[in-house]
Amino acid sequence: MDALDRLAAEAFKGLIVRKDLVRQFRGQFPVPTYVVEFMLGRYCATTDEQEIAEGVELVRGQLTSRTVRAGEDELLKSRARETGAVRVIDIVTARLDAKSDSYLATLPSLRLTDVRIADELVRENERMLTGGFYAEVDLGYDATIAQERGGRPFQVNAVRPIQLSTRGILDRIIEGRARMTTEQWKDLLLRSVGLEPSKLSARAKDISILRMIPFVERNYNMVELGPRGTGKSHLFQQVSPYAHLVSGGKATVARMFVNMANGQRGLVCQYDVVCFDEVSGVSFDQKDGVNIMKGYMESGEFSRGRESIRAEGSIVLVGNFDVDVQHQQRVGHLFGPLPPEMRNDTAFMDRIHSYLPGWDIPKVSRTLFTHHFGLVSDVLAEAFTRLRDGTRANVLLGRVHFGGALSGRDQNAVNKTVSGLLKLMHPDAQAPVNDEDLEWAVRLALEVRRRVKEQQKRIGSAEFRNTQFSYSIGPDGVEHFVATPELQSEDSIGGDPLPAGQVWALSPGGQDEAAGLYRIEVTEGPGSGVRILNQSPPAPFRESIRFAEQNLYGRARDLVGERNPREHEFAVQLRSFDASKSGADLGIAALVALCSALLARPLKGGLAIIGGLNLGGSVETVHNPIDVVELAMEKGAATILMPVACRRQLVDLSDEAAARVQIVFYLDPADALRKALHDG
Repeated sequence: MDALDRLAAEAFKGLIVRKDLVRQFRGQFPVPTYVVEFMLGRYCATTDEQEIAEGVELVRGQLTSRTVRAGEDELLKSRARETGAVRVIDIVTARLDAKSDSYLATLPSLRLTDVRIADELVRENERMLTGGFYAEVDLGYDATIAQERGGRPFQVNAVRPIQLSTRGILDRIIEGRARMTTEQWKDLLLRSVGLEPSKLSARAKDISILRMIPFVERNYNMVELGPRGTGKSHLFQQVSPYAHLVSGGKATVARMFVNMANGQRGLVCQYDVVCFDEVSGVSFDQKDGVNIMKGYMESGEFSRGRESIRAEGSIVLVGNFDVDVQHQQRVGHLFGPLPPEMRNDTAFMDRIHSYLPGWDIPKVSRTLFTHHFGLVSDVLAEAFTRLRDGTRANVLLGRVHFGGALSGRDQNAVNKTVSGLLKLMHPDAQAPVNDEDLEWAVRLALEVRRRVKEQQKRIGSAEFRNTQFSYSIGPDGVEHFVATPELQSEDSIGGDPLPAGQVWALSPGGQDEAAGLYRIEVTEGPGSGVRILNQSPPAPFRESIRFAEQNLYGRARDLVGERNPREHEFAVQLRSFDASKSGADLGIAALVALCSALLARPLKGGLAIIGGLNLGGSVETVHNPIDVVELAMEKGAATILMPVACRRQLVDLSDEAAARVQIVFYLDPADALRKALHDG
């Protein structure tokens, strides 16, 4: 036991189980994980090793006697006949038999399809009518009825759903969560679904938490595509009885939504989460199936006949890439593995609240499974379903401000994702949420929604062209931009604005050095002066910084208004991305970076700045502007800011460069700063 085990044992007494115990039963009995955990939670919810050992043997005995292995179905039916009743663990489904005006149950393990069941039992457990659920079933046998013509001797006498928790379980969870830090609670959540957090990167932990949102947020639509073997469907198949997995193949409108013949509600009405596994092979039996699903994903309602039906089930689509994510982006877009009727439909995509990067999760291996304590799956599932009531999006009001790139649907999607993450991290709706947790949730929510919008943009819809999602915290907060990592390359100029104080710069080089790409990063704080953080910075770059500093002090009013730069200390770092290392003639870029840091305003996205500066404030001549523009285009720049004196020299610029890159000219340092600053 480690420190988290001991803390969890105190905070959630009787609600935890050692997760490696479940793996002892894996493959031995024909039931999912949460059924085994239900049994273990009954007898092994303790840290006492002797009690655990005794409990494991009890569970093994009960599973052996109550589950039906292949080929043993006739043996159990015989026992029912001899003794009058047996108890089995099986999936119970029911249907209405119109001829006899009664319900009949099906127990697939025993290959029984015509078991009598009382109306009251069906009314109390309506999920029997849509896919069924695992339960302990008392199965009786009446020899008298067996002798009647067409008699049905088997009868369900009692049904106990596989459920350890009670309605007040959320209060217990809230009480225990209050004794933990956010990181401890996050790790316990991951252990509760069988993962060992110490073996996961921070990125993989975040994505594993994101997978849980559909369980706690109503009508949440999520896609996860990635390599095979990363456990995408595990959570929706093994952990919660409130989730239903639809394997690839035909999905009927009647089963998903409503059966027009008898009015029976479908899966989205009966389950918290409906997950389509191997989504590339999914198709509907009716042409309007995808349109009905689109309408449902938008509003949570669907119409069949005259009636409009409301449901709360979340929709999850999971599938595989046959190639890596970089290749997928080169040959198409990241929704490529979806079925043809969904693949290029931007209206369908717009209803997706989050696209999880399945490629950032490691492949499932034994080392990723935890052998520590976690919450019993049934307890976790019950707490999740209780958390679906209400929303936490109100936490954003007055604290977080989103940039202008977010449409109404974008903001709704981000709100739902933030709400889900905050419910998971802070089950108590009254608990205060600190800025750190809030920012973590906002950044993840913006990223997974932006990934959707980037694919819409790639398909070519002009309405989705602005994908530069940003946020600020507090009324005077700095605007931060959130990118999707798979679109970023460390050594190329992305389309997103960098944080305030950072700038892409191009040096024209010199006699012994070719043109090169640099990034200047400036941070500002109390104090005075300018410090270069690089070890042994090259002399040309030191000179560029000295000239930029003196021009900032001398022309402060024109550049930064009422702010006094002499009352601030600037820390400068230079990063080079080519063979060029000297940092020569970067004065204008350095000055713009200093001003950006002092003003706390970022520069425009996709911008590269060219131009040297002397002590008097004059802009140096660029001797090879065509080479510099072509390098900027190669590095991914969308806009190049360069001295107006270069205009005549660019007559011979290639047609490709002229078409792909916008060149903006400036007259002096103040003009350069005005044209560089982001408008948001």
